[in-house]
Amino acid sequence: MQMSSGGPKFTLGVEEEFLLVDRKTRALVVDPPASLMRECEQRGGGQVTSELLRSQIEIGTRVCCNMQEVRDDLRRLRRIIVEVADDYGFAPIAASTHPFSSWVDQKQTKKDRYLALTDEMQGAARRLLICGMHVHVGIDDDELRIDLMNQMSYFLPHLLALSCSSPFWEGRDTGLKSYRLTVFDALPRTGIPERFASFAEYQRHIRVLMDAGLIEDATRIWWDLRPSARYPTLETRVMDVCTRLDDSVALAALLVCILRMLYRLRTNNQRWRIYTPMLIRENRWRAMRYSFDEGLIDLAKGRVVPYVDLLDEILSLVAEDAEALDCASEVGRVRDILVRGTSAHRQLKTFEINQASGASPTEALNAVVDALIEDTAKGL
Repeated sequence: MQMSSGGPKFTLGVEEEFLLVDRKTRALVVDPPASLMRECEQRGGGQVTSELLRSQIEIGTRVCCNMQEVRDDLRRLRRIIVEVADDYGFAPIAASTHPFSSWVDQKQTKKDRYLALTDEMQGAARRLLICGMHVHVGIDDDELRIDLMNQMSYFLPHLLALSCSSPFWEGRDTGLKSYRLTVFDALPRTGIPERFASFAEYQRHIRVLMDAGLIEDATRIWWDLRPSARYPTLETRVMDVCTRLDDSVALAALLVCILRMLYRLRTNNQRWRIYTPMLIRENRWRAMRYSFDEGLIDLAKGRVVPYVDLLDEILSLVAEDAEALDCASEVGRVRDILVRGTSAHRQLKTFEINQASGASPTEALNAVVDALIEDTAKGL
């Protein structure tokens, strides 16, 4: 996927986090057998791992050179946890919050890094019953990663709006399409990234926190977009986990095309305008609250614009890049999300339909979990 000689390779790696539910009760599996995770890890070749809470499972693709490799690896890894969980009467759901289970009832995974996190963050960490999708894009030039991070921040709300999958929290409709970020934002060093003039300036700021003994390294920076501390990648973390595999692939494709577009502008001595975090945070909130229903601010025009218009503009901007990266069909599928709704839209519709048919709130929430189980395994 390399753009040109000496340019970024634009390789991809995608991480998805899932919640494990009991098929009978539809509640989270608080204490799954250790053998379940062992089998997932063995079959996944190290690409399936535990997470902060025992009811969570994470998968991570290999380094992928194109979108077909991303799709194939995500499909393979999703299938593994679906099949292994089914042997125990469980199922994974790709949703950023569970419709009704409570964080209070969950058990923590006993790993040193998780125990240290909870010890430091206390209740803010214990509430992290949330899942996301993280996309790494290979950019092995330090200065370029910082430059693209500064520009890419503008598009984070647009990506979030298409990924929303967390409308419920502890059995209640929160009124937000992405409630997950309200939970995650309780931690420090989250949200829209800071602006830096250079990689050296970024390192100096990280060093201040390290020298003060507040963080061990840059992995404790949890911005929506960050230079990875482990890989030569720019890591986008703003998105909810997508319930459907097709949506995950479409958003990963759109993301890498936006980054390639920004790099292409740079090679022509152009760049995307840098907007203040204050303005981008306003769009981030609108994406959390409404997804794409009420539009976002076009910061160049200074007014709220229908989301479909903004998406049309983005797709036009990246058309050349989608062709060059051979992912035009995957990028085009983001329009399907507008037609059938995000996972959050579909969850709310399932709840409303069941209640209108006479189901109790508990029964309607169970139906939401059933739909999530089916959608998570769709296309595998």
